[in-house]
Amino acid sequence: MIAALTAIGGVAPAVVWHQESALPAVDLIVIPGGFSYGDYLRAGAIAARSPIMQAIREQAARGVHVLGVCNGFQILTEAGLLPGVLMRNASLRFVCREVRLRVEAADTAFTRGYAAGQVITTPVAHHDGNYFADPATLKAIEDNGQVAFRYAEGTNPNGSVNDIAGVFNAQKNVLGLMPHPENLIESAHGGIDGRALFSGLLQVA
Repeated sequence: MIAALTAIGGVAPAVVWHQESALPAVDLIVIPGGFSYGDYLRAGAIAARSPIMQAIREQAARGVHVLGVCNGFQILTEAGLLPGVLMRNASLRFVCREVRLRVEAADTAFTRGYAAGQVITTPVAHHDGNYFADPATLKAIEDNGQVAFRYAEGTNPNGSVNDIAGVFNAQKNVLGLMPHPENLIESAHGGIDGRALFSGLLQVA
């Protein structure tokens, strides 16, 4: 993630340790993938209670853009910044492969580099990516246009309800997604379909 942000933004991002309690003045906060605390309790559950999360909540409430990828998505749901939960994959197996994603909304800072309905390729690598929400929450997400990406062309790797791969908060300044767009930003890596997410964010004023 650091390499992607540096390559596309031209400046290395500030890196903040999870035990810190303050953030520098930034336009974008990214919680990257990984396996925080080894996923020993529940994926993202312990990290969601790290000291830095209170500062992230405050910045998100002020409208700062927050992106969580994979474990970052899990942390955002566990912290209450995004609706729904991420459960164990339906296969009960770790999944690592490329999937196809359909862009559901192209009118946000995160997705304006794409066209609505565009289908892109992005890698996934997770064991707990099965997105679930109760019927009332799911209806609200769908009605409010909070679904950012869906798994397309039968490539849902984890059993996520409604093929949901990424969701926004109600204000659409927080995005969580399971696939890893930062892993496809250079042709040498097999494609550049992830690049537009980051280049679109550069337009944030």
